[in-house]
Amino acid sequence: PAAPGGCPLLPVRSSPSLAPFELLALRSAAAQLRRTALEQKERIRMDQETIRELTGKLSRCEGGLRTPAAAPPAAAAGLRAAPRPGTMGHPPAEPPAVRELEEAVRALQDRIDRIEQELPARTNGSVPTTPALARDALHTKMEQLEEQLLSKILTLQKERQAANTDRSQQQHDIEKELNSLQNRVTELEHGESCYSPPDAFKVTIPVQNNYMYARMKKSLPELYAFTICMWLKSKALAGLGTPFSYSVPSQANEIVLLEWGTNPLELLINDKVAQLPLSLKDKAWHHVCVAWTTRDGKWSAYQDGEQRGAGENLASWHAIKPQGVIILGQEQDTLGGRFDATQAFVGELAQFSVWDHMLAPAEILGLANCTSHLQGNVIQWDDQAVEVFGGASKGGFAACEEGRKA
Repeated sequence: PAAPGGCPLLPVRSSPSLAPFELLALRSAAAQLRRTALEQKERIRMDQETIRELTGKLSRCEGGLRTPAAAPPAAAAGLRAAPRPGTMGHPPAEPPAVRELEEAVRALQDRIDRIEQELPARTNGSVPTTPALARDALHTKMEQLEEQLLSKILTLQKERQAANTDRSQQQHDIEKELNSLQNRVTELEHGESCYSPPDAFKVTIPVQNNYMYARMKKSLPELYAFTICMWLKSKALAGLGTPFSYSVPSQANEIVLLEWGTNPLELLINDKVAQLPLSLKDKAWHHVCVAWTTRDGKWSAYQDGEQRGAGENLASWHAIKPQGVIILGQEQDTLGGRFDATQAFVGELAQFSVWDHMLAPAEILGLANCTSHLQGNVIQWDDQAVEVFGGASKGGFAACEEGRKA
């Protein structure tokens, strides 16, 4: 389309990357350009009319000068006329009005030439075209986005460095504590037992977390039956946690005693479950035994020397795998590790022992009322055979005295 007067209008194409205020600026610049062009064209037209008018007047003046008056007969006969008085024989001078008109014409012509030279320059240079404005706006926007992106990258790098520093400090503190505990364990391993007799101790786990526990140095052989007994005192408010767990490379839940959340106390063998009707959350010492045989998967559970539950078909004909890891106070999701704080035991443990057969009810009663000193023939409770980690500690324990306290 063309503007009034014949000046072609440049199409304004909106770019999806320009903001509304940028498009408005582009339209305003285009309108200003049109007005400038129309003003210049109108001025040229008026100047041309003035030139034509002055040129006509000049032509009429020149025509009047060139038309001669009636010549005297002498001139008509080719005789030279006598010069006018005062002309000294020179041709007559041009009137001042003619000279002024010629100068005005030349001045107007120069002005027209300058305007015609300036008009393309103004159109192409003084006011940027729409594509140039769009390109400049896009470039400015890209520079702003680059600055914002660089600022965010620098901020993230600083935060990452701070986090790495905090993590390194925490890891250093943990390693320092573990090294201190390891040195203590090493001293105990190379020295004599601190307790007399060597089984007169308990393991204390004061807080529910995933890093305090005790570990038996000795593992289990292949078993087709067992009895596991121990003294324990829970300080948990809701779920007993895991007094002990035995894991092997191919099965994390080879043998586990666990009470988690609102579930009852459970005995897991090869990840098979039997629920035990025991009540151990009164913050008092209790003697606990679980017995099992692979024959028909028979099991029985005892609390303070009394049988509280029994059943069958718990991992029937399964053989307990050897060379596993025994952990006191934590449930193992992988061999020897990956503990869960919600399944941790909080309290005190003692006299953890393992036999390779099912003890008779009378033998279990003797252990519970301290009339028997029967030692486990697979695992014995000994100061030199138990390691503590993560802040768990050992202390003196007299089974009969502590077990009878209210």
